[in-house]
Amino acid sequence: MSTFTILLGGDLIRTPRLDRQVEGSRVIAADAGIGHARLLGLVPELWVGDFDSVPANLPDDLASVPRRTFPAEKDQTDGELAIAAALERGATSLVLAGAFGGKRADHAFLHLALALRLAEAGTEVLLTSGAQEGVPLLHGTAGFDYADGTLFSVLGFSELAGLTVSGAKWPLNNVEVAFGSSLTISNEVKGRLEIALGHGRAMLLAHPYPLPES
Repeated sequence: MSTFTILLGGDLIRTPRLDRQVEGSRVIAADAGIGHARLLGLVPELWVGDFDSVPANLPDDLASVPRRTFPAEKDQTDGELAIAAALERGATSLVLAGAFGGKRADHAFLHLALALRLAEAGTEVLLTSGAQEGVPLLHGTAGFDYADGTLFSVLGFSELAGLTVSGAKWPLNNVEVAFGSSLTISNEVKGRLEIALGHGRAMLLAHPYPLPES
């Protein structure tokens, strides 16, 4: 398996779990995501974008990363271009770091939808802010290593059928969930979390490192 970390422009905090997830991976930065390289102590092999939001005072090792430059007016976001570059280089697994939050809600939504499309095509995808993680849920059963008490939600991107959630405070057994329903929001891990889905598209959103309430 060839894992690439894609550094995106959303919020990111450094945690031991995130360090383990990116350890040994190849790294590509998307425009302002280069700032996260400094946070994580990483040096990307490629920097992709239109470079309209380059952080100030980059250290020499980051400022000299090879660039692939695109015009500001283009048909794909810098993040999608960085992901495409990783796939060109043989990526079979992606860690999208900085995939949530930030100034652009439309970019965050795109990353969720794009992750589902990539998963359907056979690429393993993890979206993360360090505090929050997203994992695409497709047909089949998946298990997760979250600690007891971890808050999680299953966000449906379609009607869901045959949804079973075990290892949770509020388990579900072979239920149907209407598109837009809040039934699967705000659950908690209790034991080993396993999720099975018979039909539909969904995203697991978990909070292994909850941030303090503001």
